[in-house]
Amino acid sequence: MYFNIQRFSTHDGDGIRTILFLKGCSLACPWCQNPESRSKKQSLMFDERSCLDDCLLCSDVCEGIERTNGKITVNRKVIDESQIMALKNICPTQALSVVGEDGQSDELVNILMKDKPFYQQSKGGVTFSGGEPLMQATLVSEIADKLQQNGVSTAIETCMHVPWKNVEKVAPYIDSWLADLKHTDDGKFLSWAKGSIKRIKDNLKKLDAIASRIVIRVPVVPDFNDTDDELKQIIDFAASLDNCKELHLLPYHTLGINKYRLLDMPYLCSNKPLNNPELLERVQQYASKHTQLNVTVRG
Repeated sequence: MYFNIQRFSTHDGDGIRTILFLKGCSLACPWCQNPESRSKKQSLMFDERSCLDDCLLCSDVCEGIERTNGKITVNRKVIDESQIMALKNICPTQALSVVGEDGQSDELVNILMKDKPFYQQSKGGVTFSGGEPLMQATLVSEIADKLQQNGVSTAIETCMHVPWKNVEKVAPYIDSWLADLKHTDDGKFLSWAKGSIKRIKDNLKKLDAIASRIVIRVPVVPDFNDTDDELKQIIDFAASLDNCKELHLLPYHTLGINKYRLLDMPYLCSNKPLNNPELLERVQQYASKHTQLNVTVRG
């Protein structure tokens, strides 16, 4: 199950890349910019601003959707998978949209290979993202294997919060690992993201023994990890990995906040982007003592 294929990206690995976004995530980070990726199943997004006043197409095929006094109400609790499928492509203005497509590995490889000339010219390739792509380890390994056989470089964006067997299955077919490390304190990470930092750190240590390139990425989130001590501890851990030479600081932004409204989900983080260049500069200066680790700020 995937939800987007983004072409000509220059922010998710080297060169020009095509990004395959897969659905399903094992974490619940409240700042996630792709909340539509959390569920393994198809998701329903509704933007009432684009809804036609007299249109009844969606309510005619789905009992969980009603129009009352000219306004559409979407009762997500009673809408099952079959009804979501019935809603696909039914809305003429895309006010109501179904997020998620079933895809087979051969079909997706054919799509991804269309941009091979751009990969070759720019030293780019394909990046798997999400959601958490390692939750679909079989699909990723099949696609990545075929891409590598065709001379296409592969990368993966991952939170590493999966069983080790998933990582191990994919590892032979991935050239670059773009791995999130959001904190080092298990208690704080559990309360915010509903996951285990121990699992992530254990996986990163094991990955370090078999991967040739690991890039640690750190979303710097207000009230979560935006202190010198917290970021220094993350840097120290990253520097302990032999095959990690790069760390990217990703200042918190709110570009995905509107998606929460479309999914009828609460947004529980700050409504303002991180604006603390002094913190980022101090952290970069601290990181300079780890001479093997290049720390940069990415917008």
